[in-house]
Amino acid sequence: MVKVQAQGKTFECDRGANLRAVLLENGIDLYNGNAKIINCHGLGTCGTCAVTIEGEVSEPQWRETTRLSLPPHSPTSNRRLSCQTQVLGDIKVTKYDGFWGQGSETVWKPTA
Repeated sequence: MVKVQAQGKTFECDRGANLRAVLLENGIDLYNGNAKIINCHGLGTCGTCAVTIEGEVSEPQWRETTRLSLPPHSPTSNRRLSCQTQVLGDIKVTKYDGFWGQGSETVWKPTA
């Protein structure tokens, strides 16, 4: 088991678990505003589950890098799509503002 810190909570998950699923299962507010309703449900096409991650996770694949290279995201923003990310070790997750989580203001951080 590995530890995940997000929105002031700490919980465990299996190594290799999908980050989006883990966050939602643990009551984390992953989506900003209406993105809670309008999202791709983990297909990696909308970009609304973007977060920053500290720690060991899977390498980005083509679907994720393609979506994050399109506006309003930027390939230099250091964001990851939680739906396309596997948790490989202990991590800390931060969410930013904006419909797609592309903003610069922190919505929530790993610890309270």
